[in-house]
Amino acid sequence: MRSPGSIPANSRRNHRQIKNSPYPLLRSVSDCGNREMGINIGGQIERVSGKELSYREFVERYMKKNEPVVITGLMDDWRACRDWVSEGGKPNLHFFSTHFGKSRVQVADCGTREFTDQKRVEMSVSQFVDQWLHCHGEDHADVSTSERNSILYLKDWHFVKEYPVYTAYTTPLFFHDDWLNLYLDYHHMHKDPDTYQETNEICCSDYRFVYMGAKGSWTPLHADVFRSYSWSANVCGKKQWLFLPPSQHHLVFDRNMKNSVYDIFNDVSDKTFPGFKMAVWLECTQERNEIIFVPSGWYHQVHNLEDTISINHNWFNSYNLSWIWDLLQRDYNEAKDYIEDIRDICDDFEGLCQRNLAANTGMNFNDFFTFITRFTFANLVLLDYLCKDNEDVTGMPSSPIVSHLISNLASLRKVALSMESTEGLSDNPGIVHLAEMSNDPKFLELCSALGKTYKIIHGSDPQSYGAWRDNLGNSDLIKILSKVCTPRDLVNGMDCAVKELRSFSSLSS
Repeated sequence: MRSPGSIPANSRRNHRQIKNSPYPLLRSVSDCGNREMGINIGGQIERVSGKELSYREFVERYMKKNEPVVITGLMDDWRACRDWVSEGGKPNLHFFSTHFGKSRVQVADCGTREFTDQKRVEMSVSQFVDQWLHCHGEDHADVSTSERNSILYLKDWHFVKEYPVYTAYTTPLFFHDDWLNLYLDYHHMHKDPDTYQETNEICCSDYRFVYMGAKGSWTPLHADVFRSYSWSANVCGKKQWLFLPPSQHHLVFDRNMKNSVYDIFNDVSDKTFPGFKMAVWLECTQERNEIIFVPSGWYHQVHNLEDTISINHNWFNSYNLSWIWDLLQRDYNEAKDYIEDIRDICDDFEGLCQRNLAANTGMNFNDFFTFITRFTFANLVLLDYLCKDNEDVTGMPSSPIVSHLISNLASLRKVALSMESTEGLSDNPGIVHLAEMSNDPKFLELCSALGKTYKIIHGSDPQSYGAWRDNLGNSDLIKILSKVCTPRDLVNGMDCAVKELRSFSSLSS
C-alpha cells in the first residue's frame, strides 16, 4: 500500500508529459522535448464501480489514506440526469431558464483574472443561459472575438438550499458522513455581531453546489475551502482534472510560500516558482455520470472539455478534521503577520486577527471550537443512548455504529488536545452546557440527523433511533458535561463521559 500523496511505482515507470492536449492553453511537447513547455504526468486516478465498493472499503482505501478516486454507477436514478440533460447529451439550458431562471448566481469570467481567482459577476440564471447561447450556440456568427474568448462559468450555486423540494440527486452513501453541511443545516459557522443578518441566508448557508459551463470553461489551480474533502458528479459533459498530492504542494508556491501558480498551462516563471517543474501530477478525464472524490489538501486544476453540468459538495468529518485545524493555524499566522505593525496601537489586536481570519477562511478559532464541541456532545449523546437504552444493540465492541462513534470521538479528542496551547484561542471561547443544548431544538435536530446518517451508512433502520431524546433527559452526561469553556474542559469531559459509559458496556478503546 502506498502512503497518502505518493506516486505509485508503476506510474513512475510510465512517467510522461502531456501531448496532443485538447486545452487551448496547453503547450504540446514531445516526450524528449523541452520540459519547460509542459507539465509532468506521473499517473492516472483510479476508477472503481460504486456498486461493487462497500462503505468500509471506501473509507479504508480512499478516505483514510486521503487518495482520490473516480466512482462509477451511482447516478442512474438521479432526477438531474433526466431533467437537466437533452436527448443529445448536452445541457438542457431551456429547462434551467424555464424552471430556475430567476435565481441569482455567481458567474466566473474564465478569461479575466482577479487577484488569485477569476473575476466574478452576479446575474440571473436566465441571463447566464442567454449569454451562453449567444456566445456558444449554433448560430453565433455575430459574436465578437472578445465575447468568444470570455467564457462564463456558473459556480457555487446553492441549489439545494434554494430548491429543497426539487430532489435533483441523492448524496451517495460514501459521502453521507458530512459534518460540514449537516452543521450548517442547523447552525451558522460564524456570526459577526456587527454584520450578521438573519435574512439572506442562501449566500453562506451550505457547501452543496451546482456548476455549469460551456466547453473551454475552467477553474484555476487551488485546494478546496477549509482543506475539506469534495466530491464532484458530472451530470453531463466531460472534465479534465490535474492533481498534485499534498506532499508536493510546496512546489507550486513562490519562495515565500505566499502565492501559488494560477494556471499550470501558462508560462510559469522559474524565478517566481522555482520548484514548479519538479511537480509530478496525476491526471484524470471524468466522463458523464462519473463522480470524483477529491481528498483534503490536493491542489487541482479543472477544465471542461465539453459543455458540462456538475454537482459538487465540500465536506469534512472526523477523518480530515485535523486538516481544517492545521489550515486555521496557518491562516491565523498569516493574518497576524499581515497587521503586526499596528499591534501597539490596536485596542483589540487579537480580536482583529480573529475577525480577519473569519473573513478570509470562513471561520475563526472560536467558531471551530464551538463546532467540535457540538459534535463531541452529539457523538456522546448517541453513544450514551446505544450503550444504555437500546435493547436491540448487543455485542457493543462489534457494533459498526458504536465503532464509528468511538472513532469520531478519538479524532475530536486529538484535535482538542492540539488546541490547548494555541495562541489566539481566547481563555473563554464560549461556555457550553449540555443541559442548555439538550433544550435547544437545533442541537437536537443535529443529533437526530447524525444518528440517521450512521443508521443509513451501516444499514440499519433510521426510524429506530427516536428514543434517544427521552434518554438524554436522564443521562449522566448532563452532569459530566455541565460546563465546557476550553479545549482542556472538552478533553476532560470526553474522558469522564467515556469512562462512565464503559461501566455500562464492554467498549474497547
